[in-house]
Amino acid sequence: MSSLHISQGTFHLSDTKTFTLNDLTIRDGESWAFVGANGSGKSALARALAGTLLLQKGQRNCDFSRIAQLSFEQLQKLVRDEWQRNNTDLLGADEDDTGRTTAEIIQDEVKDSTRCHELTTLFGISHLLPRRFKYLSTGETRKALLCQALMSEPDLLILDEPFDGLDVQSRQQLSQLLAELNAQGYTLVLVLNRFDEIPDFIQYAGVLAECTLIETGEKQSLLEQALIAQLAHSETLQGLTLPKADNTDPQYGLAEDQPRIVLKDGVVEYNERPILHRLSWTVNPGEHWQIVGPNGAGKSTLLSLITGDHPQGYSNDLTLFGRKRGSGETIWDIKKHIGYVSSSLHLDYRVSTTVRNVILSGYFDSIGIYQAVSDSQQKLTREWLNILGIDEKTADAPFHSLSWGQQRLALIARALVKHPTLLILDEPLQGLDPLNRQLIRRFIDILITEGRTQLLFVSHHAEDAPDCITHRLTFVADEDKYRYQLETLA
Repeated sequence: MSSLHISQGTFHLSDTKTFTLNDLTIRDGESWAFVGANGSGKSALARALAGTLLLQKGQRNCDFSRIAQLSFEQLQKLVRDEWQRNNTDLLGADEDDTGRTTAEIIQDEVKDSTRCHELTTLFGISHLLPRRFKYLSTGETRKALLCQALMSEPDLLILDEPFDGLDVQSRQQLSQLLAELNAQGYTLVLVLNRFDEIPDFIQYAGVLAECTLIETGEKQSLLEQALIAQLAHSETLQGLTLPKADNTDPQYGLAEDQPRIVLKDGVVEYNERPILHRLSWTVNPGEHWQIVGPNGAGKSTLLSLITGDHPQGYSNDLTLFGRKRGSGETIWDIKKHIGYVSSSLHLDYRVSTTVRNVILSGYFDSIGIYQAVSDSQQKLTREWLNILGIDEKTADAPFHSLSWGQQRLALIARALVKHPTLLILDEPLQGLDPLNRQLIRRFIDILITEGRTQLLFVSHHAEDAPDCITHRLTFVADEDKYRYQLETLA
C-alpha cells in the first residue's frame, strides 16, 4: 500500500520564512482536506506534499509514483497563456484563432483520445472538446484541467483551492465528482480556505495557521474540537448585526465627522529623556490603526495619553473625542468612548467567575460582578456568546477553563458590549499559539467590520495586523529617540 509520510519537516519559503509540518501520513485511498486562512501556508502544504518545496530539515518518505497537483494559479496561467497566443480582437478575416481546443489542453502531456473521452464524459464536458479552451467558463476550465491531471492516472491527486471562483451548483457538481473519484480508489488531498467547503466524503482533516500544520485527525472529531468549531462558526458571521449597547444615553453620541484623536507635536519626557518626541497624529472616523514598535519605544505611553491616564496629557495639545484635554472633561468622559484589552488586564482577571460573567462585567468596567445585572444585560450577553460560538454549558463554565485565546476573545467581547468609539487592543496576540492567534484575528475582523467601533491594534510586528487595519503608525529608532512613520494601507 502506497503512503506519504513527513516527519519533523521544515520547508524553505524564503530567507526569513519556513513552513512546518511535524507529522503527517497519507495512505493509499484516503481523502484529506486541509483548511487555513490566507497566509496560513496552504499552498506551501500542497507543494510540500507534491515534493516541489525544498525540505530543509526532517524526512519525507513517499511511495506514490504519480502525483498530480492542481491549483487555481495554474489554471489562471493556462488561460492567460492561451489568450496571449494571439489577440482574437485583432484577427483579420483570413486569420485563424490559434488558441488550443479543450481536447488539446486535456491531452497536453498524455495523448489518449479514448481516455480523454471517458474522462470528459464522466465530468459532463465531452461536448466542449472541440471548443477553444480560453472561451470556457470558470467551472468548465476547472473540470478540463482536472481531466488533464487524471490522464496520467495519478495515485495521489492534490487540489489547491478547487472550489475558488465556482458558483454553488458548480461546487456541488465538483464535490460529487471528487467523491466518485475517491470511491474509485483515488487518493485525494484538498487544500481549502473554509471549513464549510469540506465535502461530506472527506475522511480526514487538518488545520493550518501561521505556516504550520497545527492539528490533524478524523474529520468529524477534529471539527468537534471547541477551538476549531469556533473558527468554523466564524465563517457564518459575515453581515451579522452586533447586539445593541445597553446604555442609550445621548452623551455617548459623537459627531460623525469629528476626529477621534488629534495629537499635535506630542512630547513626553522623563528626566529629560524623550519617550514621545514631537508626534503629530490624527485618527479620523472610520480608520483602524495598527501601532507598531519595539519594547520601550513609547507605545504604552501613547496609549496612556489616549486613555486619559497619563499626567502629561494636560501639557500636550491633545484633543480626544472632540474635547481638548484639560478643558474640564473627566476621566469618565474619555473612558466612556474606549474599550481596552491587554495582556496585563488578562493576567489581572484572576477572579473565580464564569465566562458569562466576564462578558457581563463589561457593562460595569469591573473585574467580576458586584452589582445587580438587568434582564436586558443578560439577554445582550447571551447574544454576544452566540456570536462567539459559545454554548450555554461553556458560558457557565469557569473562565479559566477556556483556552488562553478563547479567554482573550471573551475579554474583547467584554470591551465591546458598550459599543465604544475606540477599541484598544494592546498586544492581543501575545502568548497565544498559532491557532488561537488565528481565532483572535478572525473575530477582530468580524466584530470591527460589522460594527462602528474603530480599532487601535498595538503590536511589535506589522504582520500581526488583522485584515481590517487601514492605517499604521510605526515607531522607528533614530539614535536616542524615535521618529514616526504614518502609512495609509492599500
